[in-house]
Amino acid sequence: MKSPSSIVSEGGAINGLLPVDTVVDLIKAGASLSLAGRKAALDRLPAGNWIAGTSPYFMTAQGGRIVDDDVLFVTDLGAIGTVTFATYEAHELERISGEAPDNGLALTIIPGGSACHTEFAQNAANYPMAFMRPTVGWISGHDLEKEGHTPWVYDGQVAKAFPDRVAVAQVTLPDGESPVIEIVNIFAPDGGDVIHFEETGFTPEWCTVNGTRQRFCDYVLARGREGCDLPLVGNYGGAHVNASLKTIDTETGTVELFAPVFPGVDYAFAAPVADYAGDFRQALAEHPTAGTVWSCNCILNFMFGKLEGVAIGGAAGPVTFGEIAYQLLNQTMVVLRKE
Repeated sequence: MKSPSSIVSEGGAINGLLPVDTVVDLIKAGASLSLAGRKAALDRLPAGNWIAGTSPYFMTAQGGRIVDDDVLFVTDLGAIGTVTFATYEAHELERISGEAPDNGLALTIIPGGSACHTEFAQNAANYPMAFMRPTVGWISGHDLEKEGHTPWVYDGQVAKAFPDRVAVAQVTLPDGESPVIEIVNIFAPDGGDVIHFEETGFTPEWCTVNGTRQRFCDYVLARGREGCDLPLVGNYGGAHVNASLKTIDTETGTVELFAPVFPGVDYAFAAPVADYAGDFRQALAEHPTAGTVWSCNCILNFMFGKLEGVAIGGAAGPVTFGEIAYQLLNQTMVVLRKE
């Protein structure tokens, strides 16, 4: 296993995989950490200054990895700024940005499939100071090879796991520095149909395609998109935001998404991607790298792009079941820098 000195980010902070025993020592020494890994590994940690979420999937400099319960992904938040910690229930989530520092960010972990996940996805853009005090982070998940597992987040101050709370590290940057959140999306609309939805939600029943109303499930099947590999791409004032397909039940005509769709937004299916790794390398080469301290990338990119063992460049970080950059994202990479 690499030593801490060999996994420092460009911002000078530890950001990589470490043995659990090393993480225990860091916690006992008072380090302020954001962690990710399997629940069996996180359950071994003492109380201290940390938050965490479950995922066994990671992107590293050497490529994608699926880890066992002997290592954890560690981001040393104390090397980025001054840190305080909090947890919130679903009805309190507007406090994330409301209580965030004026010069800093709220690094946020939300358990996948929880009421908190739904609340944040549907309402984060309307929270106080949502686009002035940035929220960045990820949705926790589980090993897809094991059925019935629950996504968890951890309040490290009491070393306790929760399936239905949000863990937040409020990071205040030093004077003269500011946070920069980069959204790396390799998908673009395919230039064909324009889709509109009638209601906000994860399971839209009806849509309008080029002005014609039809069941969304019927449209997905007619387009041959039942493999769920390509997301919907929404046009938010010129910014492309994905809503990925999770499941399709042809018997009930139900399509479930990983992120909600919203009325008034133009959607289209994404154009096919021929080379996930190559497209990410190209996209990341076009983004500034100075001061990079953390990143996350979507489990759908990891799986459909076959990124295990494949390097794409950029900062290391957890592979997640939803990404957060001000609001919930899908099938996207999020990079945090300071400058």
